[in-house]
Amino acid sequence: MINSLALNEICKMQEDFTIRNKKREKIILLVLGTLIALGPFSIDMYLPSFDSIAKEFTTTKAQVGFSLTSYFIGISFGQLAYGPIMDKFGRKKPLLIGLVVYIVSAISCFYSPNLYWLIISRFFLAIGSSAGMVASKAVVRDIFPPQEVARAISFLMLIMGGAPIIAPTIGGIVITHFSWHIIFLILAVFAVLMFISVTKFLPESIEPDKTVDLKIGQVINKYKGILEDKIFLTFSFAGSLTIGAMFAYISNAPSLFMDKFHLTESQFGWLFGMNAAGLIIGSQLNRLVLKRATTFAVTLIIGFILVALGVLFLINGYLIGNFYTTVILLFFILFLLGFQNPNTTALSLFPFTKRAGRASALVGSLKMIFGAIASFIISKFTGPSLIPLATIILVSLTLSLLLLIRFKAKEKRALVMISR
Repeated sequence: MINSLALNEICKMQEDFTIRNKKREKIILLVLGTLIALGPFSIDMYLPSFDSIAKEFTTTKAQVGFSLTSYFIGISFGQLAYGPIMDKFGRKKPLLIGLVVYIVSAISCFYSPNLYWLIISRFFLAIGSSAGMVASKAVVRDIFPPQEVARAISFLMLIMGGAPIIAPTIGGIVITHFSWHIIFLILAVFAVLMFISVTKFLPESIEPDKTVDLKIGQVINKYKGILEDKIFLTFSFAGSLTIGAMFAYISNAPSLFMDKFHLTESQFGWLFGMNAAGLIIGSQLNRLVLKRATTFAVTLIIGFILVALGVLFLINGYLIGNFYTTVILLFFILFLLGFQNPNTTALSLFPFTKRAGRASALVGSLKMIFGAIASFIISKFTGPSLIPLATIILVSLTLSLLLLIRFKAKEKRALVMISR
């Protein structure tokens, strides 16, 4: 009788412990999701203001686009810096410092007296937001077992995917009623709230490793070692290429919808958000699909479908090019990228445990570098044609698929490992 009661009590305690752990994990994921959302908020919220910024500084929207390119450059190098720093000092302290840099930079953007000041301020804004992007993926890799990482990142994509839906709409409302400067004040306030939530709810997920060498030569060698891993190399580049396609669209969206299709700033905000909804829907369906199929299998199938959609989008650019066809095809491309982004990220991080911070930083940096390249290329085409955007999207998606096909054909042993 006593043994039976004791066993029941132990079972109840274990159940309570599991519930508390799950609740704690949800809170952590919520904090990490809002952290990773800083990136897209910083990009998408000010997109509807391109016309207003250009008018205030008496320049063109193409020139204003350099403030987007400088952000991509900053977030690329920022992530590379934060990776080894977070491996050496832990995740939390560098993250808090990054948030302070972000807050100061957002206030600097708010007070920008000219376009050059804004471009430089957005570079440092990106340096600050890099901390959240690195920490969020690294903490997930620290806390969750390998088979759960893709699903956890998909949850982050749920929150991150909401940012492109909400941000341009908020930006459009702000531009309608206030100055574009207020957008950066809102971002600063948001970062202050994140600083408070990180301080209160986010635990340190690793023991700081004082043996990590922060000398530039050593840092480069460590990153080189990560790049030499065939699993990382394949999936980080495959994912980066798809991100390049997405950022080509993001960079071209203001010109595409407001110049070619003559949408107002407010209409653009709503439409951009509707298209971005495809990303969030895809990332959540991905969590369900991964319960029935391996991460690589899903990634490969989605790769084929994305290329088919890329071909249709290019045909649309040559032969049709109307508003509804363009929006529908872009919606489905973003929907499938909602599968591809968390899956390629999870597969990239699969080989790493102790070096998860650096690996997370490198994969994030590569994605932003490809995004910056795509953004720069598309900024050179300012006409009404859809063909430049369609070409960049198709080339990026095709190269990504070829990397996946090559991995399946050449890396049999690695394929078995990631399919377990």
